[in-house]
Amino acid sequence: MSQKFIKVQNKNLRSNAFGKWYAQAVYDKKFVETKQLAEFIQTQASVKRSDIIAVLDELGAAMKHFFEMGQKVRLDGIGIFRVGFSSIGVSKPEDVGAQNITTRRVIFIPETTRIVTGQSQRSNGTIAQKYANAKMLVKDVTFEETHENAVAVENTNAQEGGE
Repeated sequence: MSQKFIKVQNKNLRSNAFGKWYAQAVYDKKFVETKQLAEFIQTQASVKRSDIIAVLDELGAAMKHFFEMGQKVRLDGIGIFRVGFSSIGVSKPEDVGAQNITTRRVIFIPETTRIVTGQSQRSNGTIAQKYANAKMLVKDVTFEETHENAVAVENTNAQEGGE
């Protein structure tokens, strides 16, 4: 299987990329739910589906606990989760408090690995490596164009000028 995409044209007249074409991700209309995820993990490990479901059910509560303690949570092979928020600006420092916080969110930073993509020799004789940071979860994902009716991402960067 592969991540599906469709071709979309930037129709934003104010964009420097107006008229250019981009790939836009499309997704199946269904979500992968906890039980399906647990069944898949069960086929890859020697743990029962019911045990996996129990662990996944507790994961959210455990993450919330550590977020409340001001901690970031790192899941090996996945990435780092941390709390982020926005707040209202005030004139005096003494007026800043929890009451100023307006939105809360979880920020996810995927785990990355450095992949050497080439090398060149510097004038002083040393070697300079060229590299890219690959996000572990998606580094081996393949892509394929589709014409099926699928759910396209709303409000995409492609329509606003691409990434």
